[in-house]
Amino acid sequence: MDRDEALKHCITQTSVPGLPAPYRGKVREVYELDRDTLGIVVSDRISAFDHIMRQAIPYKGQILNQLSAFGFEKVDDLVDTHVLDVPHANVTIAKKCDPVPVEVVIRACLTGHAWRVYNAGERRLCGVSLPEGMAENQRFKEPILTPATKAEEGHDEDISEQEILEQEIVEEHVWREIREKAFRVFERGQQVAAEQGLILVDTKYEFGLHNGQVTLIDEVHTADSSRYFYADEYEQRLKAGKPQKQLSKEFLREWLMEHDFQGLEGQTLPDLPDDFRWEVFERYAELFEQLTGRQFEPTPVRNFDDTLKAIFTEYN
Repeated sequence: MDRDEALKHCITQTSVPGLPAPYRGKVREVYELDRDTLGIVVSDRISAFDHIMRQAIPYKGQILNQLSAFGFEKVDDLVDTHVLDVPHANVTIAKKCDPVPVEVVIRACLTGHAWRVYNAGERRLCGVSLPEGMAENQRFKEPILTPATKAEEGHDEDISEQEILEQEIVEEHVWREIREKAFRVFERGQQVAAEQGLILVDTKYEFGLHNGQVTLIDEVHTADSSRYFYADEYEQRLKAGKPQKQLSKEFLREWLMEHDFQGLEGQTLPDLPDDFRWEVFERYAELFEQLTGRQFEPTPVRNFDDTLKAIFTEYN
Protein backbone atom coordinates (compact mmCIF):
# COMPACT_ATOMS: atom_id res chain seq x y z
CA MET A 1 0.00 0.00 0.00
CA ASP A 2 1.14 3.56 -0.71
CA ARG A 3 1.79 5.30 2.61
CA ASP A 4 1.46 8.87 1.33
CA GLU A 5 -1.81 8.11 -0.47
CA ALA A 6 -3.18 6.36 2.60
CA LEU A 7 -2.29 9.32 4.83
CA LYS A 8 -4.10 11.69 2.45
CA HIS A 9 -7.31 9.67 2.05
CA CYS A 10 -8.49 8.98 5.57
CA ILE A 11 -12.23 8.85 6.29
CA THR A 12 -12.86 11.67 8.75
CA GLN A 13 -16.51 12.55 8.01
CA THR A 14 -19.24 11.15 5.77
CA SER A 15 -22.41 12.42 4.14
CA VAL A 16 -25.06 10.46 2.26
CA PRO A 17 -27.45 12.42 -0.01
CA GLY A 18 -31.07 11.68 0.80
CA LEU A 19 -30.41 10.66 4.39
CA PRO A 20 -30.43 12.86 7.50
CA ALA A 21 -27.03 13.80 8.89
CA PRO A 22 -25.69 10.98 11.06
CA TYR A 23 -25.10 11.03 14.79
CA ARG A 24 -21.36 11.57 15.04
CA GLY A 25 -19.54 10.01 17.95
CA LYS A 26 -15.82 10.14 18.58
CA VAL A 27 -15.17 7.46 15.96
CA ARG A 28 -18.49 6.18 14.56
CA GLU A 29 -21.10 7.88 12.40
CA VAL A 30 -24.56 6.35 12.81
CA TYR A 31 -27.27 6.65 10.14
CA GLU A 32 -30.87 5.72 10.84
CA LEU A 33 -31.89 3.64 7.81
CA ASP A 34 -35.37 2.80 9.10
CA ARG A 35 -37.13 2.51 12.46
CA ASP A 36 -35.25 -0.65 13.39
CA THR A 37 -32.00 -0.51 11.37
CA LEU A 38 -28.81 1.52 11.67
CA GLY A 39 -25.96 1.99 9.25
CA ILE A 40 -22.77 2.40 11.29
CA VAL A 41 -19.69 3.84 9.61
CA VAL A 42 -16.40 3.42 11.45
CA SER A 43 -14.25 6.42 10.55
CA ASP A 44 -10.48 6.81 10.77
CA ARG A 45 -10.76 9.34 13.60
CA ILE A 46 -8.92 8.52 16.80
CA SER A 47 -9.51 9.87 20.29
CA ALA A 48 -7.74 9.86 23.64
CA PHE A 49 -8.43 11.60 26.93
CA ASP A 50 -11.92 12.32 25.52
CA HIS A 51 -10.50 14.46 22.70
CA ILE A 52 -10.58 13.65 18.99
CA MET A 53 -7.19 14.10 17.39
CA ARG A 54 -7.03 16.55 14.49
CA GLN A 55 -5.23 13.98 12.34
CA ALA A 56 -6.79 10.62 11.44
CA ILE A 57 -5.15 7.18 11.19
CA PRO A 58 -5.13 5.43 7.79
CA TYR A 59 -7.42 2.38 7.60
CA LYS A 60 -8.09 2.49 11.34
CA GLY A 61 -11.83 2.35 10.72
CA GLN A 62 -11.52 -0.75 8.56
CA ILE A 63 -9.38 -2.52 11.12
CA LEU A 64 -11.72 -1.65 13.98
CA ASN A 65 -14.86 -2.63 12.08
CA GLN A 66 -13.43 -5.97 10.96
CA LEU A 67 -11.92 -6.72 14.36
CA SER A 68 -15.27 -5.99 15.95
CA ALA A 69 -17.08 -8.22 13.44
CA PHE A 70 -14.60 -10.97 14.35
CA GLY A 71 -15.23 -10.36 18.05
CA PHE A 72 -19.03 -10.34 17.73
CA GLU A 73 -18.94 -13.60 15.78
CA LYS A 74 -16.88 -15.25 18.53
CA VAL A 75 -19.46 -14.44 21.22
CA ASP A 76 -22.82 -14.56 19.42
CA ASP A 77 -23.63 -17.88 21.10
CA LEU A 78 -23.33 -16.18 24.51
CA VAL A 79 -25.30 -12.96 23.97
CA ASP A 80 -27.55 -11.29 21.41
CA THR A 81 -25.55 -8.81 19.32
CA HIS A 82 -26.65 -5.86 17.23
CA VAL A 83 -24.88 -7.03 14.05
CA LEU A 84 -27.06 -7.76 11.02
CA ASP A 85 -24.45 -7.52 8.25
CA VAL A 86 -20.97 -6.20 7.48
CA PRO A 87 -21.26 -5.18 3.80
CA HIS A 88 -18.04 -3.13 3.67
CA ALA A 89 -14.80 -2.97 5.63
CA ASN A 90 -15.90 0.34 7.20
CA VAL A 91 -19.62 -0.41 7.58
CA THR A 92 -21.85 -2.44 9.89
CA ILE A 93 -25.62 -2.77 9.49
CA ALA A 94 -27.09 -3.13 12.97
CA LYS A 95 -30.30 -3.43 14.95
CA LYS A 96 -31.43 -0.18 16.50
CA CYS A 97 -31.25 -0.60 20.28
CA ASP A 98 -32.00 1.58 23.28
CA PRO A 99 -28.51 2.09 24.76
CA VAL A 100 -27.90 1.35 28.43
CA PRO A 101 -26.15 4.51 29.77
CA VAL A 102 -23.34 2.63 31.49
CA GLU A 103 -19.99 1.45 30.14
CA VAL A 104 -19.23 -2.04 31.41
CA VAL A 105 -15.47 -2.21 32.03
CA ILE A 106 -13.90 -5.52 33.03
CA ARG A 107 -10.29 -5.70 34.18
CA ALA A 108 -8.09 -8.75 34.60
CA CYS A 109 -4.95 -6.81 35.57
CA LEU A 110 -4.03 -3.68 37.52
CA THR A 111 -3.11 -1.44 34.63
CA GLY A 112 -4.08 1.79 32.86
CA HIS A 113 -6.68 3.84 34.73
CA ALA A 114 -6.89 1.24 37.51
CA TRP A 115 -3.15 1.50 38.13
CA ARG A 116 -3.21 5.29 38.12
CA VAL A 117 -5.92 5.23 40.79
CA TYR A 118 -4.05 2.58 42.81
CA ASN A 119 -0.71 4.34 42.48
CA ALA A 120 -2.32 7.50 43.84
CA GLY A 121 -3.07 5.59 47.05
CA GLU A 122 -6.70 4.62 46.49
CA ARG A 123 -7.71 1.06 47.36
CA ARG A 124 -11.27 1.12 46.04
CA LEU A 125 -12.27 1.42 42.40
CA CYS A 126 -15.96 1.63 41.48
CA GLY A 127 -16.86 0.04 44.81
CA VAL A 128 -14.38 -2.83 44.35
CA SER A 129 -11.76 -3.31 47.08
CA LEU A 130 -8.21 -3.64 45.77
CA PRO A 131 -5.66 -5.63 47.81
CA GLU A 132 -2.50 -4.05 49.18
CA GLY A 133 0.91 -4.80 47.73
CA MET A 134 -0.01 -5.15 44.07
CA ALA A 135 2.41 -4.25 41.27
CA GLU A 136 1.55 -2.49 38.05
CA ASN A 137 0.10 -4.96 35.49
CA GLN A 138 -0.31 -7.73 38.07
CA ARG A 139 -3.32 -9.99 37.57
CA PHE A 140 -6.25 -9.82 39.94
CA LYS A 141 -7.29 -13.13 41.49
CA GLU A 142 -10.44 -12.81 39.41
CA PRO A 143 -11.47 -10.18 36.84
CA ILE A 144 -13.28 -7.19 38.35
CA LEU A 145 -16.11 -5.04 36.99
CA THR A 146 -15.55 -1.28 37.15
CA PRO A 147 -18.44 0.54 35.41
CA ALA A 148 -18.49 4.12 34.18
CA THR A 149 -21.32 6.46 33.33
CA LYS A 150 -21.40 7.49 29.67
CA ALA A 151 -20.93 11.21 29.21
CA GLU A 152 -22.16 13.04 26.09
CA GLU A 153 -19.24 15.44 26.56
CA GLY A 154 -16.17 15.37 28.76
CA HIS A 155 -14.93 12.49 30.85
CA ASP A 156 -16.87 9.37 31.69
CA GLU A 157 -17.16 8.97 35.46
CA ASP A 158 -16.42 5.87 37.54
CA ILE A 159 -19.49 4.51 39.30
CA SER A 160 -20.14 1.49 41.53
CA GLU A 161 -22.69 -1.20 40.84
CA GLN A 162 -24.48 -0.20 44.04
CA GLU A 163 -24.78 3.40 42.81
CA ILE A 164 -26.13 2.21 39.45
CA LEU A 165 -28.95 0.43 41.25
CA GLU A 166 -29.55 3.08 43.93
CA GLN A 167 -29.79 5.82 41.30
CA GLU A 168 -32.02 3.57 39.18
CA ILE A 169 -29.82 4.12 36.14
CA VAL A 170 -30.49 0.50 35.11
CA GLU A 171 -33.23 -1.78 36.40
CA GLU A 172 -31.84 -4.42 38.75
CA HIS A 173 -32.89 -7.47 36.70
CA VAL A 174 -31.44 -5.90 33.54
CA TRP A 175 -28.17 -5.04 35.31
CA ARG A 176 -27.80 -8.58 36.65
CA GLU A 177 -28.19 -9.99 33.14
CA ILE A 178 -25.71 -7.48 31.72
CA ARG A 179 -23.23 -8.32 34.48
CA GLU A 180 -23.48 -12.07 33.90
CA LYS A 181 -23.19 -11.79 30.13
CA ALA A 182 -20.29 -9.32 30.30
CA PHE A 183 -18.17 -11.72 32.37
CA ARG A 184 -19.00 -14.62 30.03
CA VAL A 185 -18.07 -12.54 26.97
CA PHE A 186 -14.84 -11.45 28.66
CA GLU A 187 -13.94 -15.06 29.45
CA ARG A 188 -14.48 -15.98 25.79
CA GLY A 189 -12.37 -13.01 24.73
CA GLN A 190 -9.57 -14.23 27.00
CA GLN A 191 -9.78 -17.69 25.45
CA VAL A 192 -9.62 -16.32 21.89
CA ALA A 193 -6.67 -14.09 22.81
CA ALA A 194 -4.80 -16.91 24.57
CA GLU A 195 -5.04 -19.08 21.45
CA GLN A 196 -3.13 -16.34 19.62
CA GLY A 197 -0.50 -15.76 22.30
CA LEU A 198 -2.16 -12.69 23.82
CA ILE A 199 -3.66 -11.75 27.19
CA LEU A 200 -6.91 -9.79 27.16
CA VAL A 201 -6.10 -7.39 29.97
CA ASP A 202 -9.18 -5.20 30.13
CA THR A 203 -12.06 -4.13 27.93
CA LYS A 204 -15.15 -1.94 27.66
CA TYR A 205 -18.56 -3.25 26.62
CA GLU A 206 -21.69 -1.35 25.75
CA PHE A 207 -25.16 -2.88 25.92
CA GLY A 208 -28.59 -1.91 24.68
CA LEU A 209 -32.12 -3.27 24.72
CA HIS A 210 -33.70 -4.53 21.49
CA ASN A 211 -37.35 -5.43 21.92
CA GLY A 212 -36.55 -5.80 25.62
CA GLN A 213 -33.62 -8.16 25.04
CA VAL A 214 -30.18 -7.36 26.44
CA THR A 215 -27.98 -6.88 23.36
CA LEU A 216 -24.25 -6.30 22.96
CA ILE A 217 -23.64 -3.18 20.83
CA ASP A 218 -20.88 -0.80 19.67
CA GLU A 219 -17.65 -2.84 19.41
CA VAL A 220 -16.05 -5.92 20.95
CA HIS A 221 -12.41 -6.64 21.84
CA THR A 222 -10.88 -4.05 19.50
CA ALA A 223 -7.78 -1.94 20.07
CA ASP A 224 -10.02 1.03 20.94
CA SER A 225 -12.02 -0.84 23.58
CA SER A 226 -9.46 -3.33 24.89
CA ARG A 227 -5.89 -3.79 25.99
CA TYR A 228 -3.78 -6.82 25.14
CA PHE A 229 -0.40 -7.99 26.47
CA TYR A 230 1.88 -10.51 24.77
CA ALA A 231 1.63 -13.68 26.84
CA ASP A 232 5.14 -15.02 26.22
CA GLU A 233 6.86 -12.04 27.89
CA TYR A 234 4.27 -11.21 30.53
CA GLU A 235 5.69 -13.00 33.61
CA GLN A 236 9.30 -12.06 32.87
CA ARG A 237 8.47 -8.38 32.43
CA LEU A 238 6.22 -8.37 35.50
CA LYS A 239 8.96 -9.83 37.73
CA ALA A 240 11.51 -7.37 36.37
CA GLY A 241 9.15 -4.41 36.85
CA LYS A 242 9.35 -3.59 33.15
CA PRO A 243 6.51 -2.19 31.01
CA GLN A 244 4.51 -4.86 29.23
CA LYS A 245 4.68 -5.27 25.49
CA GLN A 246 1.11 -4.47 24.58
CA LEU A 247 -1.33 -3.92 21.76
CA SER A 248 -3.78 -1.17 22.66
CA LYS A 249 -4.39 2.55 22.37
CA GLU A 250 -2.39 3.17 25.54
CA PHE A 251 0.73 4.03 23.55
CA LEU A 252 -1.17 6.99 22.01
CA ARG A 253 -2.05 8.21 25.51
CA GLU A 254 1.61 7.80 26.51
CA TRP A 255 2.73 9.79 23.44
CA LEU A 256 0.28 12.56 24.32
CA MET A 257 1.47 12.64 27.94
CA GLU A 258 5.05 12.94 26.70
CA HIS A 259 3.82 15.98 24.76
CA ASP A 260 2.19 17.49 27.87
CA PHE A 261 -1.41 16.62 27.05
CA GLN A 262 -3.86 14.70 29.23
CA GLY A 263 -7.04 16.51 28.24
CA LEU A 264 -6.79 18.91 31.16
CA GLU A 265 -7.86 22.54 31.10
CA GLY A 266 -5.22 24.83 29.66
CA GLN A 267 -3.37 22.07 27.81
CA THR A 268 -2.92 22.23 24.02
CA LEU A 269 -3.79 19.23 21.88
CA PRO A 270 -0.66 18.39 19.83
CA ASP A 271 -0.72 17.50 16.15
CA LEU A 272 0.16 13.91 15.22
CA PRO A 273 3.15 13.79 12.84
CA ASP A 274 2.75 11.61 9.74
CA ASP A 275 5.44 9.18 10.92
CA PHE A 276 3.57 8.67 14.18
CA ARG A 277 0.21 8.33 12.38
CA TRP A 278 1.69 5.54 10.29
CA GLU A 279 3.16 3.90 13.39
CA VAL A 280 -0.31 3.94 14.95
CA PHE A 281 -1.73 2.28 11.82
CA GLU A 282 0.95 -0.41 12.02
CA ARG A 283 0.08 -1.12 15.65
CA TYR A 284 -3.60 -1.51 14.78
CA ALA A 285 -2.74 -3.76 11.84
CA GLU A 286 -0.47 -5.83 14.10
CA LEU A 287 -3.31 -6.45 16.53
CA PHE A 288 -5.67 -7.40 13.70
CA GLU A 289 -3.19 -9.91 12.32
CA GLN A 290 -2.15 -11.26 15.71
CA LEU A 291 -5.71 -11.75 16.92
CA THR A 292 -7.37 -13.03 13.75
CA GLY A 293 -4.44 -14.88 12.19
CA ARG A 294 -5.20 -13.05 8.91
CA GLN A 295 -3.21 -10.38 7.12
CA PHE A 296 -4.92 -7.00 6.93
CA GLU A 297 -5.81 -6.09 3.34
CA PRO A 298 -7.10 -2.52 2.97
CA THR A 299 -10.23 -1.78 0.93
CA PRO A 300 -10.03 1.27 -1.40
CA VAL A 301 -11.95 4.28 -0.03
CA ARG A 302 -12.03 6.66 -3.00
CA ASN A 303 -15.55 8.08 -3.56
CA PHE A 304 -16.56 6.58 -0.22
CA ASP A 305 -19.78 8.63 0.11
CA ASP A 306 -21.02 7.17 -3.19
CA THR A 307 -20.16 3.70 -1.92
CA LEU A 308 -22.11 4.39 1.27
CA LYS A 309 -25.16 5.59 -0.66
CA ALA A 310 -25.21 2.38 -2.71
CA ILE A 311 -24.86 0.23 0.42
CA PHE A 312 -27.51 2.05 2.42
CA THR A 313 -29.97 2.02 -0.49
CA GLU A 314 -30.11 -1.78 -0.17
CA TYR A 315 -31.19 -1.52 3.46
CA ASN A 316 -33.31 1.62 3.33
